Amino acid sequence: MPRRIATLTRFFAASPARPLARSAVITLLIPALAEMSRRIATLTGFFAASPARPLARSAAITLLIPALTFAAIWPDALGTFHRISAKPVTTTADQAIWDEYGLREAETAQYEGAGEKFTATAYRLQDPTGALGVFEWLRPAESKPSVLGKLGADTPTGSIIVHGNYVLKFEGYHPASPLLATLIEGLKQVDNSALPALMSYLPSQDLLPNSERYVEGPAALQKFDPGIPPSTAAFHLSAEAQVGAFEAPGGDLKLAIFNYPTPQIAMQQTTEFQKIGGAMVKRSGPLVAVILSPPNADAAEKLLSLVRYQADITLDERVTTRRDNIGNLVINAFILIGILLAFSTVGGLAFGGVRAFLRRGGRGEEADAMIVLHLGDR
Repeated sequence: MPRRIATLTRFFAASPARPLARSAVITLLIPALAEMSRRIATLTGFFAASPARPLARSAAITLLIPALTFAAIWPDALGTFHRISAKPVTTTADQAIWDEYGLREAETAQYEGAGEKFTATAYRLQDPTGALGVFEWLRPAESKPSVLGKLGADTPTGSIIVHGNYVLKFEGYHPASPLLATLIEGLKQVDNSALPALMSYLPSQDLLPNSERYVEGPAALQKFDPGIPPSTAAFHLSAEAQVGAFEAPGGDLKLAIFNYPTPQIAMQQTTEFQKIGGAMVKRSGPLVAVILSPPNADAAEKLLSLVRYQADITLDERVTTRRDNIGNLVINAFILIGILLAFSTVGGLAFGGVRAFLRRGGRGEEADAMIVLHLGDR
């Protein structure tokens, strides 16, 4: 903060900025300065009343410095809004699930401007798969698809959007595309790798809106489909699952589709799933679809029939280049012939010219004598 104030002071000292602009910037700095002063005063009062040793004081100040300048994700300003506070998000309630999704950092911030105020929360995950799982988990049941992205949802009071391995949640505000684009440009350590193909195998027919849940470990499985034992799912074999609820006659059905690295592993685990009482199981390639104790067996059988694995084979096709065109080959051959002819002509003229110049000056060798036979005189 002192470094920013010093930079701003030098700027105004060398700039003919109008008093109105200066007042506006100072107004924006007042909340941050007040918060910083309050924290320093609290720390000073604590050490004044405590017999803490100098080493402990130094350690405490070292730990406090990052807190005074904490703002790892959210910028100081978003469009016409300015940040008035920022703090890390605690996830102790479902820590095991957050660990499975690979949470790296999370921060919430409050913004205000133009008479409005909203709260924004950002989660940075280890990859887009984890972001997908968090998005489906945190997405409100009453939300609608957002026009801001494929993985985006809007509620009457806010939005939740996924960008790469980030999940951005807005409460009390619907961000516009320009503001969101500015925010995305400033994000660090963004992973834009592809989303898992497993989510596309969940049937869309009769799927209840916002019921999808992506599972990457035992904790998430116990929360979203507790009837399936984690030992049967065998996440140690690199399994992942997509869970969804479907409307059906007689009652809703919950379908879980597990994806395994190979069809052989899926075949092995199919036998384990069939040991669960009342479970209906289907294998398709490396996929294993499971419905537990369906109220309507016929509806469950119909839903399982919609799960079909389709192998996506990609062939590396040879890309043709200009060298593969016979016309270019012929043209290049003629160009080479022309270059050789020009080189030969220039080289011959230069050699002959030099020899002629040397003979004319008397410095060259005499021409070989020519023998003439006068046969007509005989």
